[in-house]
Amino acid sequence: MTKGYLKAEDLYKLKSVADPRLSSNGKDLVYVETKISEEKDEYVSNLYYIDVEQKTTPVQWTYGEHRNHSPRWSPAQQEVAFVSNRSGKNQIYVLKATGGEARQVTECTNGASNPVWSPDGKKIAFNVSLGEEEQLVEKDKKEEKKLVPLEVDKMKYKSDAAGFWNGKYSQIAVVDLETGDTELVTKGKNDYHLQGWSPDGKHLAVSTDLNEDLDFSFVSDVYLLDIQTKELEKITNSNGYFGGVTWSPNGRYIGLLGHEREYDNATLSKIWVYDTEQKELSCLTAETDLLIGDYAIGDFQQGAVSPGLLWTENNESFYFLASDHGNTVVYYGSLQGELYPALLENQHVYGLTTGGTLNRAVVAISKPTLHGELFLLDVPTGNLEQLTEVNKEYTDEVKLAEVEEIEFKSKDDWDLHGWIMKPANFEEGKKYPLILEIHGGPHAMYANSYFHEFQMLAAEGYAVLYINPRGSHGYGQKFVDAVRGDYGGRDYADLMEAVDYALEQYDFIDETKLGVTGGSYGGFMTNWIVGHTNRFKAAVTQRSISNWISFYGVSDIGYYFNAWQIKSELEDAETLWKHSPLAYVKNVETPLLILHSEKDFRCPIEQAEQLFIALKHRKKETKFVRFPESNHELSRSGKPSLRIARLNYILNWFHEYIK
Repeated sequence: MTKGYLKAEDLYKLKSVADPRLSSNGKDLVYVETKISEEKDEYVSNLYYIDVEQKTTPVQWTYGEHRNHSPRWSPAQQEVAFVSNRSGKNQIYVLKATGGEARQVTECTNGASNPVWSPDGKKIAFNVSLGEEEQLVEKDKKEEKKLVPLEVDKMKYKSDAAGFWNGKYSQIAVVDLETGDTELVTKGKNDYHLQGWSPDGKHLAVSTDLNEDLDFSFVSDVYLLDIQTKELEKITNSNGYFGGVTWSPNGRYIGLLGHEREYDNATLSKIWVYDTEQKELSCLTAETDLLIGDYAIGDFQQGAVSPGLLWTENNESFYFLASDHGNTVVYYGSLQGELYPALLENQHVYGLTTGGTLNRAVVAISKPTLHGELFLLDVPTGNLEQLTEVNKEYTDEVKLAEVEEIEFKSKDDWDLHGWIMKPANFEEGKKYPLILEIHGGPHAMYANSYFHEFQMLAAEGYAVLYINPRGSHGYGQKFVDAVRGDYGGRDYADLMEAVDYALEQYDFIDETKLGVTGGSYGGFMTNWIVGHTNRFKAAVTQRSISNWISFYGVSDIGYYFNAWQIKSELEDAETLWKHSPLAYVKNVETPLLILHSEKDFRCPIEQAEQLFIALKHRKKETKFVRFPESNHELSRSGKPSLRIARLNYILNWFHEYIK
């Protein structure tokens, strides 16, 4: 059978599997499958079950056109708690493993999230959002729809994820499953994030910042909250970001992920362990250059969850994810300092669960031609058995483009790494246009993972080049820190040298038909490129930065991001302007499409507005597309129809000016 080629609209046909949860018996697996309802233009998520010992066919556990997610096994493995919006708001439900209807266990005023079971299985702790005068449970509350002024007296009054601050704080509550009684265990003008419940049932681990001036505080401390007295015991040192808390089975050790901000937001995340008997916090990976966690970037998976440290039954060893050289891999570690990969392949592991077992894990894996599936990992042998095939029907009918890894030396002798994707309909002897893709962050990592945008371009006859320039994660602390204070410097050179390398090594690339695109930092770099070279025939800038001076005051992170990344304050406007693409707009000769979301608070739309007007005022070839009701995450989790519209805008611009 002749296979067809991918279209942007194929997002409607594809499913994402994520957040696998293996019970402590090592046998029962529950996970989340997400698809898109084309009719409703919304995401639909449901829970599925697999017996991993019998390799049974997946069984659907929840139904309906809702978002059912965050499944968590009860300690006795007889029930699963999960979050659902079936009532109109996110609330917590409990479903028996033997079947039947799910039981709603919270009726919180503003919804509930992040369920965590008590060790005895009688209670569930969770997060809620509450204003100072709001009640935890207010069944008859009517939604206020009238317009009211927004009073602002702090700098952190908006965020790209949550929008404008609404006067509510994240608090922690506990519901008794037998009586239905719900108790608020934190309060005040701070956000508390639930991390876990101690094995002896006496403490909750929570993360928060209790400094008085939060506008100038950039830490996340971990505390132990005494369930009875509500007293807090701090176990970190108010000098960095810490979270991902997990307890060893015997309760003596607490695993944490985090760092002490030695390089601000470019600092590698490390593994820390707190000894509850000795009252000591120590870093287990201080002497390594390994980045702990999944920092791969993509545009497909929905609901991926970071697992933190997954302790085994011996109380001294654990598994975790690490980002390394364009892959995310499963590592084994121990309190004795052991550290080695348990699954090291060209892959993106975006989910990991062990149920506390030593020799078995379930991993969610994506590759450039694998959207994402669940696999059973036998740790001693490294053997993988595939458990799901949610997109098999699609991949049987559609030809995906293969990728080839590239490695080369920069002119200043740094090792650089990336990929080139040939057109899906590649034929020897033919010439093809090339699109350079640039990731955001800049502290992120392209990986051996599925990318719908790249596959769409390849299906339309484009080769796609993408690399991890300096500033990217996955290549050590020196590499990720190198971009700070040098935006538009060696990072720009890395990308141009990657294009040079591709043209030298691959004779199928037509050097007269080059395009470039990227989002966020990648949008900044696209703007920078077209202001500094005319080698590209067309460019698409997405959710970009054009002016660091105005970015300082309009972005939700601007007033500190400039200092951390450009290494300049507002008083040094000359340096901020020197690094601003807007300063070089007179040099732009490349047709530039500007894509931006109306409610992007990370890189606000005024950045695009300035760029568009400056280009049009100088009679440059440009077009500006504004996406309604969308934020910085449009390309990954935005309204499905708008995600597809965005992809087609990119494709049509390149078709018009390159092909």
